[in-house]
Amino acid sequence: MASDTTGPRAARAYPSPTHAPTSGTTVLASSLMIFGGAMAILEGIAAISKDDIFLATRHYVFQFSLTGWGWVHLILGIVIVLAGCAVLSGALWARYFGVAVAGLGAIANFLWIPYYPLWAIVLVAVNIFIVWALCTGMHREADEALRA
Repeated sequence: MASDTTGPRAARAYPSPTHAPTSGTTVLASSLMIFGGAMAILEGIAAISKDDIFLATRHYVFQFSLTGWGWVHLILGIVIVLAGCAVLSGALWARYFGVAVAGLGAIANFLWIPYYPLWAIVLVAVNIFIVWALCTGMHREADEALRA
């Protein structure tokens, strides 16, 4: 009978970088992407249907029709939700894509401020937090790979 002469293996203190979904920041970022994307989808649907909750201010530098903004938010929201699901797969390309899409979401919501200020500022903060969480997760997992 063969025996293991090395003794019991110690459990790794850090998650493996090849298993990115085990990282807490990655799961947080993907959850926020799915949530923020769903909110952008609802925001887009409300703008396309020309809901009465939106108030357009005059003389804003970035004037765009409410229906146009609705389509922008609807399409961007769908892409953000899909990117959030892809980030859960642990693929590196999904993280880069997630950072790019969340950055676009932050810009779109910044430009959306005249229509629904409080909600737009909240979604700008969520998108910036997503970018931070995705970038921090990559940095920590790279450090863990060097320690192993």
